[in-house]
Amino acid sequence: MNAFRDRIKAHAEHIKNVGAHCTTEETTKQALILPLLDILGFSPYDPMKVRAEYAADFPGVKSGERVDYALFCHGVPVMFIEAKAFNEKPVNHCPQLSRYFNATPEVAVAAITNGREWRFFTDLNNKNIMDSEPFLTISFDGIADADVAQLNRFRHDQFQPEALRTLAEESVFLSAFTQVISDSLRHVDVDFVRYVANRANVQRQLNARFLETITPLVKQAVERSVSAMVVSGLSAKPDPDAIPDQALAGEDPNAPVVDPENGRIVTTHAERLIFQNAQIILGDDANISAKDTESYFSILCQGKTTRWLLRYFDSKQRPTVVFPIELTEQSRAEVTRAGLEIGAGDQIIIDRPENLLRLPGLLFDSYTYCNNDENFKRKAHA
Repeated sequence: MNAFRDRIKAHAEHIKNVGAHCTTEETTKQALILPLLDILGFSPYDPMKVRAEYAADFPGVKSGERVDYALFCHGVPVMFIEAKAFNEKPVNHCPQLSRYFNATPEVAVAAITNGREWRFFTDLNNKNIMDSEPFLTISFDGIADADVAQLNRFRHDQFQPEALRTLAEESVFLSAFTQVISDSLRHVDVDFVRYVANRANVQRQLNARFLETITPLVKQAVERSVSAMVVSGLSAKPDPDAIPDQALAGEDPNAPVVDPENGRIVTTHAERLIFQNAQIILGDDANISAKDTESYFSILCQGKTTRWLLRYFDSKQRPTVVFPIELTEQSRAEVTRAGLEIGAGDQIIIDRPENLLRLPGLLFDSYTYCNNDENFKRKAHA
């Protein structure tokens, strides 16, 4: 991932240096678009991965229309790209790109780019109909680590169509939720005041007059809370107990940590990420802890080894996770929707630790199961 990040950052610098000279669409393709495809593992010199001026005999498509690039995985087109000149602003709709996308069910993503800005589209609103708005926009004018992480999902060896559709849905939800929260904090309305008063367990009748009276107080509380979070974020120091000794010593923080009492227990970086992702899903208040063994890595509930809510097997070939609950039809659908695969013994193949973030329902169900004392009582002997 570090090498990939370095290549993306170098490509961003390359765009700054040569972008102004890309005055035509063809120059933009050669100097800016194809180099990024190569970084993503879609070599422009391999027709099994990239085909330029892609055309097919789709019903209703005008004769001679071609998509600038079609990207392939395992012999199947998975992504279409429409190129624009560097100085031309990408638009949210391109009729010929939409027609090709709509006529090709295998294609999960379409993109429009001028080399500097990439707009990614999928079919969230209507299956096999390209959305009118992008689910992801990445600008190389100010590429951030979060953008690099998003682009990593488009690598040839990481490309999972259904997982990208899930990412698109999450991106749309995240954007909508962020907008609502921002608007609620900027413009405190009566519904927000009522919500705060209810959560604060105010022992008063929440009639219109009382809500109007406390509205200025709620606004003041919002301002204080936001200011406190900003100050806390700027001044917060990492917890030394949560950082491996190697990191404190200035060594590689991604290095495995060996148990000083048992040299055969080695906690890998992937295992630590599994625990961090579980904390993200369950929240800071969740009573969970990590425990590593020679055979597998566990996340425990209430610190009890019998109440494990997840076991992670960090195999180099196919890392997997297993939950203590039975995989129902609904939970299996969640796994499929996340673009993941269920192996033998209901083990879920999870090639990257961050894929755990795609299984929040399973983790919550497992946490609920482990917190239910009834599930751990010994049955009385007859």
